[in-house]
Amino acid sequence: MPAETAVPIRSGRTPLVIRVLVLATFVVILNETIMINAIPRLMADLHVDDRAAQWVSTAFMLTMAAVIPATGWFLQRVTTRQAYATAMAVFLLGTALSALAPSFAVLLIGRVIQAGGTAVMMPLLMTTLMTVVPEQDRGRVMGNVTLAISVAPAMGPVISGLVLQVGSWRWLFVLVLPIAGVVTWLGLRQLKNVGEPEAGSIDVLSVVLAALGFGGLVFGLSRFESGDYTTPALIVAGGIALIAVFALRQIRLQRTGTPLLDLRVLLAGTYTKALVLMSVAFLAMMGSMILLPLYLQNLRGLSPLATGLLVMPGGLAMGLLGPTVGRLFDRFGGRWLVIPGAVGIAVALAGFSRITLTMPYWQLLGLHILLMISLAATFTPVFTLGLGALSHHLYSHGSSMLGTLQQVAAAFGTALVVTVMSSRSSALIEEGVDAVTAHLDGTRLAFLVSAALALIVVVAAILLPSRAAVEEDIEDEFAAATPPELVKG
Repeated sequence: MPAETAVPIRSGRTPLVIRVLVLATFVVILNETIMINAIPRLMADLHVDDRAAQWVSTAFMLTMAAVIPATGWFLQRVTTRQAYATAMAVFLLGTALSALAPSFAVLLIGRVIQAGGTAVMMPLLMTTLMTVVPEQDRGRVMGNVTLAISVAPAMGPVISGLVLQVGSWRWLFVLVLPIAGVVTWLGLRQLKNVGEPEAGSIDVLSVVLAALGFGGLVFGLSRFESGDYTTPALIVAGGIALIAVFALRQIRLQRTGTPLLDLRVLLAGTYTKALVLMSVAFLAMMGSMILLPLYLQNLRGLSPLATGLLVMPGGLAMGLLGPTVGRLFDRFGGRWLVIPGAVGIAVALAGFSRITLTMPYWQLLGLHILLMISLAATFTPVFTLGLGALSHHLYSHGSSMLGTLQQVAAAFGTALVVTVMSSRSSALIEEGVDAVTAHLDGTRLAFLVSAALALIVVVAAILLPSRAAVEEDIEDEFAAATPPELVKG
């Protein structure tokens, strides 16, 4: 779905195509975390244990990690409307199947199909945005996109908590189905094609390597919380090895044909720094999304609904500030936002490492809002600066790599905080410390480790430029390494 130049739009206005794609992306990404609160209901209704029930979330994340690497190639081969129609049709099929699932196995299949459609939407949105929006307006428009990519995962547990108060877990899909159907209909009525598709065959071996490599890595990371560290470590090592083979295969295909995921995006220094910063920041966000509910429900005795309501203001603040952050980026550049945002992330996580059993809820609320606002100040400039350093040939591949690393970071963040927390708790219990105190101390240590990792975000923020600029050596490398018939313009 490449294009030679941006489609002219009136300055200061968000293109209709972006508005439609943001709405659709919000609806589909919301489903990544919407089942977190439904685990106990699934265990009772479908007669599965807690480890099996966790697969409704794990399978979604696993599929996303396996499919997203192929979306860069896919988006260059089909029109905007074809990509949108395919993604939403697959998502609707998975949602309907999940709502009607007579057994857990069928529900799991439905979730996998849902994730297959979701995996296409995020790279489609980012690629289209970078193609149709002029550089001077990208910060403002990217700020609106923050609603979909950052707030939707945070709002999933809140919405599911509200729905589960009055209805079955099936309503989590029944309510989404008509909304997604209307969004699909509106999109197909309003969307126009951006750019022209390119011809090219797909390398099947690359697809297999990407699916097994990234999927295996995410699966292995998700298994660390089971307490058995040997088997997950072997799976992670196998996933990393397959990813290495995949990377070597892409480097070869860059010289002889069309790669599934073009690794030349990593030659852009600004993009690579943004990728690292985004991954660690997303890791911090997902880690807090796991730790805070565990603390509030297991140690403070709050219900899932009360927990969701406590973290909702932070999610809303993050989304509402997105457009403002975007406008500030367009006016002042990225460093004035990213550096304070990175510091805010580290400070908030450090504050969470001091939690007690009697800490006032207003302090917890304040720390969470600080974390979400800091993430909002970070995500919008980072996405814009990173993708802005690439030539238009590489937008779809850059978006795909960002999406893939998000899933890996989410899995790594979850595995890290759960492993640190459980290991510390178990060690203290063996020393004779009571379970509640041990759990609290383990939670504090997990937040402290996250805060330490957030210092990487601060360093990467300092190294980022204030404005995005296409790195010409990447364009030269693209032209030199790609067969002439595949290069347009």
